[in-house]
Amino acid sequence: MTTRAAGRLTRDELLARIKHGDLDTVILAITDMQGRLQGKRIDATFFAEEYLEGAVEGCSYLLASDVDMRTVDGFALTSWEHGYGDLAFTPDWSSVRLVPWHDKTAIVFADVTTVSGESVAVSPRQVLAAQVARLASRGWRGFTGTELEFIVFANTYEDAWNRAYRGLTPANQYNVDYSLLGTSRIEPLLGRIRRAMRGAGMEVESVKGECNFGQHEMAFKYAELIDKCDEHGLFKLGAKEIAAQDGYALTFMAKFNEREGNSCHIHLSLRDEENRPVFSGDGPHGMSATFQSFLAGMIAHVRELSLLLAPNVNSYKRFVVGSFAPTAILWGLDNRTCAFRVVGHGPSLRVECRIPGGDVNPYLAEAALVAAGLAGVDAGLELAPAFEGNAYLADVARVPTTLTEAVQLFEHSPVARAAFGEEVVAHYARAGRVELEAFESSVTDWELFRGFERL
Repeated sequence: MTTRAAGRLTRDELLARIKHGDLDTVILAITDMQGRLQGKRIDATFFAEEYLEGAVEGCSYLLASDVDMRTVDGFALTSWEHGYGDLAFTPDWSSVRLVPWHDKTAIVFADVTTVSGESVAVSPRQVLAAQVARLASRGWRGFTGTELEFIVFANTYEDAWNRAYRGLTPANQYNVDYSLLGTSRIEPLLGRIRRAMRGAGMEVESVKGECNFGQHEMAFKYAELIDKCDEHGLFKLGAKEIAAQDGYALTFMAKFNEREGNSCHIHLSLRDEENRPVFSGDGPHGMSATFQSFLAGMIAHVRELSLLLAPNVNSYKRFVVGSFAPTAILWGLDNRTCAFRVVGHGPSLRVECRIPGGDVNPYLAEAALVAAGLAGVDAGLELAPAFEGNAYLADVARVPTTLTEAVQLFEHSPVARAAFGEEVVAHYARAGRVELEAFESSVTDWELFRGFERL
């Protein structure tokens, strides 16, 4: 029997806490294209009286804007011509959690529909739900863990902004990878984040130092795909909010400086309807035939789906030889130089995708990996032998090196069109081009220092 984690509430438990005055605020959240939680803070009593059988409405531009929340053109979902009408945010009552870093607050994740009740296919949660349904049609459930790295600074977010993010003070001023001394310097913040996330119903595993100055990683126990992606988004939001409350700033951006970037390693496995592992078997390295074809599919198709794993201009600056971020699309047994690392034994056998950075939208990344894997299973692809050695030196297909390349590959991907549909492909290809247009119209510090006087 599975025991529900403390901090997870049923619909009835939420209502009871509201009735007894234990909760006065309910956050209703959706995930935007960038993977950020957006929504409303609602008076709990009003929420209980008005929204139990209905939906909260919010502007459609939340799924058709860039990082700066600009209303950009080119999306079929919405535009000035369409009037930027509302979408409906329908509570998913299986997703209720406490938010202990705010007083008397709970959060409910929502699915996005039109106001007439039709599912909005381009909503990231719905993109993943469609792939979860494809797994279910085969009698499978996906399980995942996302390992997020972040860099902590002894500056407030406001101070960092006013400094134009220059001259910030990292919480650690040397490499603290696995260092207990180094992590103890920032344990008051890290410990508070860990305890808060456990209070929100997450099963915290550990925290460790990483290589970049002030860089750390927090790990949580695996869960089913949508549930884990909800956790991922809430963790990022909560870590930033707690850091701000304590006078710190932290960033999940893929590449903050020339040192090591922030990764988001994604572990993935499947189970059947009897909860038996699908990936373990009597094949090479204890792998089932299904796992071999699934992994072969990821290797064969990840290039064309990289836009969903690395969605920003900055994402591609992380793929540097010798940086522990992959460049070669290979798989290996516990080999951190490969894009795909197979780890675990027996029931715990799984694949770790090392491509995404901390800026990834987890729903889209998980959807991409499932789509690629299922394409491999459906085609009966054979898995090449595990790569041994330094994959950075291998003469094989590479992770795309620019967002431009990734957008072009995604837009023309047969696998993407078959798995997600034309509407989703067009929407996220446009999102990639919006990011490129914003970058290409900007003047960077590199250009100023290189050319102001000397050119």
